[in-house]
Amino acid sequence: MKKLSFFVLVCHILLLTSCGQPKEKTASDSSVETENLPRIAIAGIAIESSTFSPARTHEEAFHARSGDAVLDYYPFMAKDSMDRNRAKWFPTITGHALPGGAVTKEAYEALLGKTLEMLKANLPYDGLFLDIHGAMSVVDLDDAEGDFISRIREVVGYETLISTSMDLHGNVSKKLAEESDLITCYRMAPHEDAMESKKRALENLLDRLENGKGKPQFKAWIPVPILLPGEKTSTRIEPGKSLYAKVDPITKREGIIDAAIWIGYAWADEPRNHAVVMVTGDDQKAVTKAAEELANSFWEVRNEFVFVAPTATLEESLKLAMSSQKQPYIISDMGDNPTAGGAGDVTWTLREILKKSEFQSDTGKTLIYASIPGPEFVALAVKAGVGGEVEGIAGAAVDNRYAPPIKLKGVITAIEKGDKNAEIEVVVKVGSVSVIVTKKRKPYHKEKDFTRLGLDPRKSDILVVKIGYLVPELYDMRADWIMALTPGGVDQDLERLDYKRIQRPMFPLDKNMELPDLTSRILALSGQSSSK
Repeated sequence: MKKLSFFVLVCHILLLTSCGQPKEKTASDSSVETENLPRIAIAGIAIESSTFSPARTHEEAFHARSGDAVLDYYPFMAKDSMDRNRAKWFPTITGHALPGGAVTKEAYEALLGKTLEMLKANLPYDGLFLDIHGAMSVVDLDDAEGDFISRIREVVGYETLISTSMDLHGNVSKKLAEESDLITCYRMAPHEDAMESKKRALENLLDRLENGKGKPQFKAWIPVPILLPGEKTSTRIEPGKSLYAKVDPITKREGIIDAAIWIGYAWADEPRNHAVVMVTGDDQKAVTKAAEELANSFWEVRNEFVFVAPTATLEESLKLAMSSQKQPYIISDMGDNPTAGGAGDVTWTLREILKKSEFQSDTGKTLIYASIPGPEFVALAVKAGVGGEVEGIAGAAVDNRYAPPIKLKGVITAIEKGDKNAEIEVVVKVGSVSVIVTKKRKPYHKEKDFTRLGLDPRKSDILVVKIGYLVPELYDMRADWIMALTPGGVDQDLERLDYKRIQRPMFPLDKNMELPDLTSRILALSGQSSSK
């Protein structure tokens, strides 16, 4: 009897204990939770493309990703991240191409077509995260990003909340501003905050869907008639540093969601190419006031923008570098910068370097030149192998306006395959110059870009890179630095460019222009746009 009573007591305790435990979630419970999450699509193709370059950008240059590869691209969207679990995600196509020439109409339509088909497959959506640059030029099409978002709207409709993330060197046309509900851009140049800005754009979207507030009630858009190169507007120095420092505090004001300043893209000749200020929020007075503050602050300092480093002709730059005892002395070959939209194959600078007697002997100052594309030369180098002597032609296959293809003759010191952009890289030693020749163009801005080719950029006397302002790794590596004013599709001397279609007057092309209208234009909500 005692044994039976003890058994009953134990069973009773076990029953009470099990009742007190949290119920394990079942598959059906999870599906209910998932069904309650917002449905968010992801799309976007990004490039800045110079209309002053003869180059053309094709579909493969975007290295388009889809499915989980899209989500995996964003560090803040890791599978165990909070943001990843706040929505049901429907990634379509995203692609980021190296800056270059205008995108062919065929490439644009192909990427857009795939995006639209994937969007149609999972309708409807509560939100869409649009990840673009803002400076994409497409052959025979004005305002490519405005067209892109308009055609997306035709599929997803206007109930879908769109949050647009951009580079600060992008352009915000009125159409793009109207069709976007939320919009923001980077606040640093170089763009060390790129992923932080994309995350902010995405979380603004999630927040507005979760709190039920939806579209911001007000969007203030102010076109600012300033067109400057990124090399003059870096946030490393004044006045860019202080100007962009004003943005974040404004976003903390009551009634404001986000604020942004776009410098715009200087090397495309389209009416939308100019600076812009935008502020979004639910308080019209706060939004209007903030936008006008930023626009006027920008205009007031327009004459203070200067190059982020000393500039000189190539001849002067080489003289300074050769007389310096600092290693490495970096020269930015700016006019054909492939990170800004240059073709990357202008041979003018390399030709001038190799003419100099100081570099024609093995005992001369060591110089690394990065880089020049030359698929035919690369094929010869691969055939000869490391240690072989090769003579062949490189460069100027796309942009031969300033110099013809260059003949290189020297010993091959390295061959590397597999780089996503270059595909194959070789190093040819010509006198004391190590020239990096690539199958396809590639910018060189990381130390490992050089060391994987057996080159030590820190110990080279001179390092010449086709780039403008130095990205952080090169900037930290420099012992001294100068930016050479060389010719090319992204010529820093804007007055040498043949602008025909940008809006005028435009600072600094029209230096004595009158004070522009910097009052806020309050745009209609998407779906009620005046331009539709």
